[in-house]
Amino acid sequence: MIFTDPVFLAFFVPVLAAYWLLRGDRARKLLLLLSSYVFYGSWDWRFLGLLLFTTATDYTAGLLMARAGTQRARRAGLSLSVLGNLGVLFFFKYWDFFVTSGVQLLDVFGVRASPATLQLVLPVGLSFYTFQSLGYALDVYWKRVPAERDPFDFALFVAFFPQLVAGPISRAGDLLPQIRTPRRWADVDVRAALILFLTGFVKKACIADHFAAWVDTYWNDPAAYGPGAAWAAWIAYAIQFYCDFSGYSDMALGSAALLGYRLPLNFAHPYLAGNIAEFWSRWHITLSSWFRDYVLVPLSMMGRGTTARIYAKVLLTMLLVGLWHGAAWHFVLWGGVLGVLLLLHREWALRAARHPALAAAGRALGVPLTFTCVTTAAVLFRAPDLAQTWLHLRALAGVHDGAGGLVPPVFWPLVAALALAHLVTFRGWLRPALRALPAPAFAFGYGLLASLVPPFMAANRAPFLYFQF
Repeated sequence: MIFTDPVFLAFFVPVLAAYWLLRGDRARKLLLLLSSYVFYGSWDWRFLGLLLFTTATDYTAGLLMARAGTQRARRAGLSLSVLGNLGVLFFFKYWDFFVTSGVQLLDVFGVRASPATLQLVLPVGLSFYTFQSLGYALDVYWKRVPAERDPFDFALFVAFFPQLVAGPISRAGDLLPQIRTPRRWADVDVRAALILFLTGFVKKACIADHFAAWVDTYWNDPAAYGPGAAWAAWIAYAIQFYCDFSGYSDMALGSAALLGYRLPLNFAHPYLAGNIAEFWSRWHITLSSWFRDYVLVPLSMMGRGTTARIYAKVLLTMLLVGLWHGAAWHFVLWGGVLGVLLLLHREWALRAARHPALAAAGRALGVPLTFTCVTTAAVLFRAPDLAQTWLHLRALAGVHDGAGGLVPPVFWPLVAALALAHLVTFRGWLRPALRALPAPAFAFGYGLLASLVPPFMAANRAPFLYFQF
């Protein structure tokens, strides 16, 4: 069940109506919890066991830490959460990767071994709800939040369906208080929620899915195309990648808002970032802040803070970010490349602070340079292997010359129109006008726009890119 599928609307509209018709807050939360399990079970009901295991493990860990009389007992509770969450994640997502990599390493030294791979299907959303639940346990351990006593409230915190399978990754200190407090229809900003959901729908179904078909055609045989097609594929994937994931996040925030819940912002026009550090404060915000607060900051508190050690910890964190995205070396390499870019930016910033000319150059070139760096690194996401990555980079540089073709005449005007739309939404030029519309005019306009969407939807709806992570 994906947000752009009619099945989701058939699921969500009755849930939304029943939710607000129920009078008791407890009944509403139980309805949401049951609906969340139905939503997740629609992918494969067998994986509900993993969701329940994560919920039970961290609920128990939280209570153990709350009742612990010694620091050692608190560490035991935290260990239960860490081992349970990372154990499940390792087993389903990383076992085959590490076993295969180990066998390949042994082969380098002339030792022959057979990989004991499991070929398991990766449960959808596993990386997201595991990190959200683990973050709760770490917050309880560090006494940032109290342990949740109500098992149903905690289960809803882990399983809340708008964010369950692809984020945003919520913090316990933000979402649990909302779950404990009765929601009121009077507090729902219906207009903003509907706009957010429709915006995300258009991003995914009308933009990302169309570009996905074109990008797939290129990557089916990149050697057949020349530099023009390679540059177009580079831009097309940047658009697909952003519109696909930010579209999901918009729809998650919009559907949650209609239920009275506020989820954290996950994207803030990242392609307009002026440097790589700013990019990470705008792209997949909840994941980058999770790694910052739960990995990088604890690592930084260990040992002396020499420059070399600080840089090593930043690089290690980014390698883990890459590994989180996928159990393959090209994801790890992607994280390493972005880690190196962060370190280079830090060195540049230190020098620019002492030289106004460097600072001015950074402001002038920051946005296009940052966009170029992050979208070129994203080739590591799309290419099936490093050999194809190298072939694509050679084509971008004009070294590899294929047969050309593939780029339709409308492509570049469409890219320009999308860039303009990105800038307009970043500036918020339309927001005051939408807010000022009378309710009947807004309802009519919204209905008209929604009715115009289906003809522009891609014929083939591609799965959300981040479902594989």
